[in-house]
Amino acid sequence: MGWLEGIKENVLVLGVVSFFTDVSSEMVFPILPLFLTTILGAGAGIVGLVEGVADSISSLFDIFVGYLSDLKGKRKDFVIAGYGLSSILKVGLLFVNSWPGVLVIRGMERIGKSIRTSPRDALIAASTDGKNRGKAFGFHRGMDTLGAILGPAIAYVVFAMLGNGENAFRTIFLIALIPAAIAVFAIIFFVKEPKAKVVESKQPKPKFWESLKLLNQKYKKFLQISCLFSLAYFSFALFIVKANDAGLNPESVLLVYLIYNIFYAASSVPIGSLSDKLGRKPVIAASFVLYGLICLGFLFATQFWQFAVLFAIYGLFVAADESVNKAYISDITDEKTRGMALGAYNSAVGAVYLPANAAFGAIWAMFGVFPAFTAAAAVAILSGAWMAIQK
Repeated sequence: MGWLEGIKENVLVLGVVSFFTDVSSEMVFPILPLFLTTILGAGAGIVGLVEGVADSISSLFDIFVGYLSDLKGKRKDFVIAGYGLSSILKVGLLFVNSWPGVLVIRGMERIGKSIRTSPRDALIAASTDGKNRGKAFGFHRGMDTLGAILGPAIAYVVFAMLGNGENAFRTIFLIALIPAAIAVFAIIFFVKEPKAKVVESKQPKPKFWESLKLLNQKYKKFLQISCLFSLAYFSFALFIVKANDAGLNPESVLLVYLIYNIFYAASSVPIGSLSDKLGRKPVIAASFVLYGLICLGFLFATQFWQFAVLFAIYGLFVAADESVNKAYISDITDEKTRGMALGAYNSAVGAVYLPANAAFGAIWAMFGVFPAFTAAAAVAILSGAWMAIQK
């Protein structure tokens, strides 16, 4: 069985769902900053605002949705609603003609992500035993990222055929609707609701604030560290803007983004499995430090191959950040509070994204790229050190 050993049916199907969703999303989002700047005439500050709002909104409701999914004991309905809403709202990109319109559509589309993320991650945790949990989350992220490889590749072909004009962007937005619809139908017909202990319990359901109090100190300490790190974790779109400012055209940006996703997909299962064996904390700490080094690297990159290397290393970081962190939270919480715990984590770090992106963009605009990237690197390395000394 190899890399599929220990991967249960639900995790497999949810991986397929994420694959098709990311084929759709990653056709659109890597080029959206370029659509804003080259077609709609927005600047780097507007890109930072749009992506910061999107990142924050994508986690804004996670804590409440996580709690509701704990309370109801059924996660699938939330997953369907979240993926469905995101798919429908992408239609708006076919008609938008101003950056405020992109801001509204991008933000509302991310509400769908907020609705689905915590229940989906709780479904993965409930469908997997603890010894393979890192691998399961890694598999899910790997499938997600395989879609993120195909999506930009399709967009690249469209650009090659139609050029870099507005028609090419609109054509990509239209094609992206097809895999999004496939993902929603896959959830409806193939994802099964596992029998969770919280459903079978005869104890009274805890109220929202009571559920927050049930979260343990180990979890709360990790949440503090994660929020500190999130001050440095600015939008990926700003890395794209930096590469574009250095001379990379839209096609080259898509190629380095493709390289990033290849490394992300290829490393997700190995890094998740490594955390199963080595432990979650050292892997998380190392990933924070690695991000800081990546920020420093972007300061000095000027050529295509240098950006290709940096985006590849960035893929390793994201593979760890997106899978090991969730596995760690699932390890240190129980089924009756897991949706809340995952949701609170997403909401807390998401709330930091907006001021972090706004501050990063403001520092970049007022003082230049060097202070902005250096400050982010310092915060990330400090967060890694803090995580490393936790017991």
